[in-house]
Amino acid sequence: MNKNIHNFIGCGCDYDKSDIVLFGAPFDGTTSFRPGTRFAPSAIRNDSFGIETYSPYQDLDLSEINVCDIGDLELPYGNTEKVLNIIGNTTNEILNAGKTPVMIGGEHLITLGSVRAVINKYPNLHIIHFDAHTDLRDEYLGEKLSHSTVMRRVWEISGDGKIYQFGIRSGEKHEFEFAENHTVMHKFNLDGFEEAVKKLSGKPVYFSLDLDILDPSIFSGTGTPEAGGISFLELLDAVLQLRKLNVIACDVNELSPVYDQSGVSTAVACKIIREILLSINQNIQSF
Repeated sequence: MNKNIHNFIGCGCDYDKSDIVLFGAPFDGTTSFRPGTRFAPSAIRNDSFGIETYSPYQDLDLSEINVCDIGDLELPYGNTEKVLNIIGNTTNEILNAGKTPVMIGGEHLITLGSVRAVINKYPNLHIIHFDAHTDLRDEYLGEKLSHSTVMRRVWEISGDGKIYQFGIRSGEKHEFEFAENHTVMHKFNLDGFEEAVKKLSGKPVYFSLDLDILDPSIFSGTGTPEAGGISFLELLDAVLQLRKLNVIACDVNELSPVYDQSGVSTAVACKIIREILLSINQNIQSF
């Protein structure tokens, strides 16, 4: 009998033969409002079998590319720095094997663990950040490590002008003031993304997608829903443009499946992950 391997649909390639390595980071230890993102990687894998491996948008099929799903990391609760180290070590191992890491969260702080590893290998790393929230607080309730501070921590290791933020429509006034001097922020929507793609062509890029960039009428299953977001087709169009970039690593985060019992939010996450995998595989073959 064949083993019943729990993986994302079409991502059963052997690790040694893979070009892309998918892994889950089920952590929500710093969530500031509604927890539950720790359940997202498992829910996404389960519901991925409700979609097809074939993308009519790209005329590509997951079965035609080499993606290995290694499952979820075992992450401790109560030790955030250790969680980030485990994520960083995993990302580093995948990069050193000549493969592209794709991480499924989990809350947004997981991005910091992965970026730390990637930036050690690619010091000129640029970060594309899709989100409803600025995530630029210096601290939250006295804590430096939080999903609401993640881009501030990333900025500390990347420097000015390396973080490109899109869809931002929520944050404290001082966060927007900070962004004016230190990041490249596009508020409310994806205006300016095509220009950013042209500017970043050939440069190493980390793509971080917080799914709450989507309007909650489309994506209600998240811990911090924020009205006024983009549509699925707008997000899809942007994801297809990743084919033009040298995406070194990426993550998809902030699905909380328990807040959308219809399963629609999880289905949306599955479909966008499929399109991301197919898109970045195109640039893997190009760069």
